[in-house]
Amino acid sequence: MSVNANLGLVFFPAFDWAISPTHPERQERLLYTRDQIVEEGLLDLPQIREYKPKLATIADAERVHIGVPDLSSLLTDAHLVSAGGALAAAEAVMAKQVRRSFALVRPPGHHAMRIVHGTRGFCTINIEAVMVEYLRQTYGIRRIAIVDTDVHHGDGTQDIFYHDPDTLFISFHQDGRTLYPGTGFMDEMGSPNAFVSTVNIPLPPGTGDQGLHYVLDNLILPMVADFEPELIINSAGQDNHYSDPLANMAITAQGYAKLADKLGADIAVLEGGYSIEDALPYVNTGIILAMAGLDYSKVLEPDKGRHVPQQTEQTTAYIKKLVDDWRRIWAVRSEMRRHEIAKTGDMWRRKRSIYYDDSGIREQQQEEVRLCPLCQGYQTVGTQAEGAGFGYKSAYAAVIPRHACPACRRQAQEAVVAARRTGQYQFYFLQDKEKDLLEKV
Repeated sequence: MSVNANLGLVFFPAFDWAISPTHPERQERLLYTRDQIVEEGLLDLPQIREYKPKLATIADAERVHIGVPDLSSLLTDAHLVSAGGALAAAEAVMAKQVRRSFALVRPPGHHAMRIVHGTRGFCTINIEAVMVEYLRQTYGIRRIAIVDTDVHHGDGTQDIFYHDPDTLFISFHQDGRTLYPGTGFMDEMGSPNAFVSTVNIPLPPGTGDQGLHYVLDNLILPMVADFEPELIINSAGQDNHYSDPLANMAITAQGYAKLADKLGADIAVLEGGYSIEDALPYVNTGIILAMAGLDYSKVLEPDKGRHVPQQTEQTTAYIKKLVDDWRRIWAVRSEMRRHEIAKTGDMWRRKRSIYYDDSGIREQQQEEVRLCPLCQGYQTVGTQAEGAGFGYKSAYAAVIPRHACPACRRQAQEAVVAARRTGQYQFYFLQDKEKDLLEKV
């Protein structure tokens, strides 16, 4: 089948979903963009085709997430249409109707983790992760690279794929010491079987186009090429823009368009970006033109870049050192992975605290991953969460990844049964990726 267009676009502004009427995450984020591209006549170009979003199912979301007490009680139709917009974009590419696609949808998703108690960072389910697992289940795709270009660390996407050596997750973002969610440091590299499959690039405030493209050219693009993914996904946050009210970076619409051009993502999915009038229409227009293989050189913000902060010499030096440090790590990643596996033994464990800023929920997690020489191993998670108006909820889950060996499959099932006998938790789950099933035990 021949490719009919260069780019597929999916729009879903979610008129009926908002955290509050004046919240920065609101429908105007997409409406101004829609007006801009209609005014420019982009939807009339033969290189660009528009698609309607579909409605994702709860089962699509449950390939990724374990909702406590259940996912359906935490979601609205808007969440399922947003995820469905990403699925529609992916299907257009897989059907070879378009070369690439861009899902301009909301609500966003990259702060939503595997376990879901509520909304955090404006996210309840992880749109890109739902799409990735759909692609794997439907089309058998295995190796995928996700490049997160949002100004905030994609901590939810990192959490979901932290144990998966078949997913390369790269996030560049404003340093977590200066911005929500306070994570995304270099030492967060993945659990032992997937060590250095998670790559965090915390950039200093004030990073501009020069710094971003130095990182892209000298680090991100070589990493993606080395990984040889079957698909490249761009988690396309646009709040690194110099006018964004929630962050302190200095990227322009041209910087974003050139990023999209160089990265060559197969599918982009909108994440953040809250400069609704001064940035988003122009950033999105530049990205759309770049992904469609069209000239984007004339795209400029209304102020024609007069208010762009200049990247300092100190910032430039810091970024170059960061890139050098990562290149040294990347060069010996196989040896580092073997060392991590050898020093950890049979089971990797971590405890952590997670805060749901939109829901006022505090969660404690205890996570274990079986390090198996034959497969990715299985994972277990114990979670306890509480908050005002939320009460107290707890759950225990075991996750069996695709291609699990018989021993790990059996041990995961036994772990849930053994935990249930203790009566320590309120809910018990088994998520089986191979059988495409989430069940309460």
